[in-house]
Amino acid sequence: MEKRKDGFLIDKGATEKDFLFGTRAVMEAIHAGKEIDKVLIQKELNNDLIKELLKLCKADGVPVVRVPDAKLNRITRKNHQGVVAYISSIEYASLDHVIENCFSAGKSPLILILDRITDVRNFGAIARSAECAGVDAIVIPSKGSAQINSDAVKTSAGALNFLPVARVKNLFYTCRDLQKSGLTLIAITEKTDKSMYEADFSAPVAMIMGSEEDGISNELMGIVDEKVNIPMLGKIESLNVSVSAGVAIYEAMRQRTNQ
Repeated sequence: MEKRKDGFLIDKGATEKDFLFGTRAVMEAIHAGKEIDKVLIQKELNNDLIKELLKLCKADGVPVVRVPDAKLNRITRKNHQGVVAYISSIEYASLDHVIENCFSAGKSPLILILDRITDVRNFGAIARSAECAGVDAIVIPSKGSAQINSDAVKTSAGALNFLPVARVKNLFYTCRDLQKSGLTLIAITEKTDKSMYEADFSAPVAMIMGSEEDGISNELMGIVDEKVNIPMLGKIESLNVSVSAGVAIYEAMRQRTNQ
């Protein structure tokens, strides 16, 4: 996913099998129970059919973004009728069920929260490391995250077919709920002097990773239980987010397997 100067996220890895277009086609897909990442609707459209689509999206919790016609034309030159929907390549999981299943099995949950990570390939690489290291679920926001398309699945080396991914409306409230469930919220950030090797990842933990450009949002940073960094010895002060995630995830796995 690439962010343009106009603020739009352009999915450079999307193919025609990753989206569908046309108002009725999108409505039929939602009625059929297909997993829809988001629906893009041309800004000025507000006819009865569009109102019906909006009502359907709201009832099913499908994110809707109003965009200019030019944005839709960049996705497809076919007769989109002002409506394009991105189809998810996976079925989303219930985070509540994941947490409940972990505790029921006597396991300490390890959850990875991705805040504003929009690059499809980074997301796929993170999912690959997470699945290999035994992460119980990845949590993403319904808006402002990478689309889980065929390119993401390919980059994950198929890990997304096995690793639960939960899509939530609001990361802030989700993090609060995780804390109430007994999970420690740990931010992996360069904005602290505490090393991640000083943190306890063996307990129930939800780790938060932010984007390379914007980091973790101030809203989430304000409620985390701990802030830890990945120690750096070189002159370059940051890692690619997928590498950072892999380093942090494997430290958690090291601690858990050495108990």
